[in-house]
Amino acid sequence: MTIACFGELMLRLTPMLPGQTLHNTDNLKMEFAGAEGNVAIGLSRLGNDVRFLSKFPDNTLGESAASSLYRHGVDCSRVLKGGERIGAYFIELGHSVRPSRVIYDRRYSAISQARVDEFNWHALLQDIEYLHLSGITPALSNACIDITLNAAKAAQKMGVKVSFDMNFRRSLWDSTDLAKEVFVELLNGADIVFGNAGVMGDVFDQHYDGLSPEQAAMQAARDLSDTYGVLAATTCRTHHNASENTLSAVIADRQHTYQSQAIKVNILDRLGTGDAFAAACLHGIIHAWPRQKAVNFATAAFALSHTIYGDPHLSSPEQIEAIAAGHTSGYIDR
Repeated sequence: MTIACFGELMLRLTPMLPGQTLHNTDNLKMEFAGAEGNVAIGLSRLGNDVRFLSKFPDNTLGESAASSLYRHGVDCSRVLKGGERIGAYFIELGHSVRPSRVIYDRRYSAISQARVDEFNWHALLQDIEYLHLSGITPALSNACIDITLNAAKAAQKMGVKVSFDMNFRRSLWDSTDLAKEVFVELLNGADIVFGNAGVMGDVFDQHYDGLSPEQAAMQAARDLSDTYGVLAATTCRTHHNASENTLSAVIADRQHTYQSQAIKVNILDRLGTGDAFAAACLHGIIHAWPRQKAVNFATAAFALSHTIYGDPHLSSPEQIEAIAAGHTSGYIDR
């Protein structure tokens, strides 16, 4: 069974030392990351056959981006080549009362300048059983809207199940109304949806006032499943400060709702953690795990990802299962 992830891979540039800001560092660590790429790596690390679909510049940076996926077992053989540049983003990791900060530099990136006619989805989705999309890629250009919607429509026609992560980046969209229009179309064609109560408020003006964060996550999952007929998975984050959160999650299908255990974490790096959740949750769904097992496993991956520097989550299934089983004391494993 092969899963395809479509989206942009970017340069991630972070001060070399933890806690440094862009103002007080002379050295940046260079990595490659992006929501869909993070999911692809997470799925591959869990033992799945994964293919990445995108457009990379035909230069050394494009080759390096592909290598960063290949080294984790992700097939990039159908990635298109061309365009001017690879997108980038700069990260200052927060601590305590100082929040993390992301600065994007992705205008004129290869994927944002791609043409609709470059993507032959019938050919690209051959031998694919699942297609994973996010709400970030269609925000990059009008062409990316059409490319993403065409991918979802082709997948439906070919019997490929569609997974849609409702990542909403306000700074990338021209208007919330446009985001809502695109999200609704993707939701109507999806089989599996990832989100949270925050995106329901940001995009759909659906707020859960008076509910606890856990109740809001449960209601958001229930609303998505009931409205769009999807399997919905939502995350819940109780934010104590930039260094400490309590995490949980919910899966809702048409009949039942399943809530995970809550896990309190001290945070090293929270970028890419939602992608770790999506990858682990998809892994459980694809392998037909019981819903409760899947949401517990995904929440454990979500939590564990906060304790590791870098966007992609590289923990083994055994490490994730240990957290899911309640081994959260942090004792040395000898």
